[in-house]
Amino acid sequence: MNINKKLPVALAVMAALCSGSVSAQEFTQEQIDAIVAKAVDKALAERQKKMDVAIDKKADVITEPQTAAQSPDMAIPFGVKFTGYARYGAQFQGGDQKFVGVDGSYNGSSAIGRLGNEGNGGEFQLSKAFKGNNGAIWDINVMFDHWGDEVNLKKAYAGVTNILESNPNAYLWAGRDFHQRPQQGINDYFWMNHDGQGAGVKNFDIGGVQFDVAAVAAVESCSPEVMNDEGNPSRITCTGGSGTGDKGNYAITSKVHGPLDLELYANYGFDSKAVDTDERKNAWQGGVVLSHTGEKGVNKVIARYSDNSDNSVYNKTDDLTAIYASFEGNYKFTQQAQIEYLLAFHDYDNDANSVDNRRNYGAIVRPMYWWNDVHSTWLEAGYQRVDFDQGGDNHGWKLTLSQNISIAMGPEFRPMLRFYVTGGQVDNDRTARVNGTEESNLDSFNVGAMWEAWF
Repeated sequence: MNINKKLPVALAVMAALCSGSVSAQEFTQEQIDAIVAKAVDKALAERQKKMDVAIDKKADVITEPQTAAQSPDMAIPFGVKFTGYARYGAQFQGGDQKFVGVDGSYNGSSAIGRLGNEGNGGEFQLSKAFKGNNGAIWDINVMFDHWGDEVNLKKAYAGVTNILESNPNAYLWAGRDFHQRPQQGINDYFWMNHDGQGAGVKNFDIGGVQFDVAAVAAVESCSPEVMNDEGNPSRITCTGGSGTGDKGNYAITSKVHGPLDLELYANYGFDSKAVDTDERKNAWQGGVVLSHTGEKGVNKVIARYSDNSDNSVYNKTDDLTAIYASFEGNYKFTQQAQIEYLLAFHDYDNDANSVDNRRNYGAIVRPMYWWNDVHSTWLEAGYQRVDFDQGGDNHGWKLTLSQNISIAMGPEFRPMLRFYVTGGQVDNDRTARVNGTEESNLDSFNVGAMWEAWF
């Protein structure tokens, strides 16, 4: 303890011993000890009170208030919080495909495994939190993404929690947001996706069960075209990417979740008069997630049924039914040896136009070993088959070996530097027959390096 910390205690003791008309010699030793103890306790209590006041002025660690229940007496961070996700690197293509993918896949090349098989891009978010005098906690969030030639505004919304006295953990929001996009990691699949702009409430408590509901609209976008209008110097109608208005496709989304390892989803899609009369359609979908967490790992079952749509009720197709089901998980043999895995099935069935009807079968396994808390080696193997009703089937495999340098031990830790080699082969029988070309095998051998982080 330094001199500054000793001084208040010493002064308090001296004041207690010297006060009054009775001298110190007239006290017993026990009385003196009691007076000293009382003075020390008082000085420490005053010091602790000052420390508590200082701590209250500092920032607690919060990401976005809607991700966790907030209490009325919590502190909020100073300044602006910067978060996001990104991956950038270089990949040398030594074969027929830069990214190994089977034609007709429900999720592009990632359905066969994403390790060493994905492109560059990122999402970068700025957030600011506020606390009102009434205890309500507000936040404003803005996010830009870069997944192509354009940089798009993906989030611009505000929200508030601890505003309803009867439901303090409910989070009310409005604006543009990533919305209802449950994602699987190993195949990078959003098995539902309703990104857009609108309003809703999350974590509304009904008897211990949390309820989310929202009304959202798909964001309009444009395709650049060259115009003959000399009054337009660029002669380009637009630069592409997202606009600011609604596209005319809307959705009512809902989710029920709570203390049990169970999630229920129900969504309804419809169109406004911004869409031509003969193009207006309705769609709906439901989903369920069952999960179990044990000492050694996690297992999860996902099932989704869609009518007139696939993974989003924004996008509608008459007489289409789509079913998606998967089993995924991870198992920890030891802290250093772990494995992730996924089995997936996707059925696309359009009664009005059966030419693209197909069933997808996929399997991915990723064993991982950490040599220490920095270096690890991962091996990912994937197989996929796309069985078309017409024209045969397509199938392929992929194998990636990756040597990694990360911030800590475990598959969830980033940043990470990744150095990898990917090999694979795809046989697209159906595509060749439909296009009238010769059947051919596509071989892949790619070498790359990538940085990945979420923060």
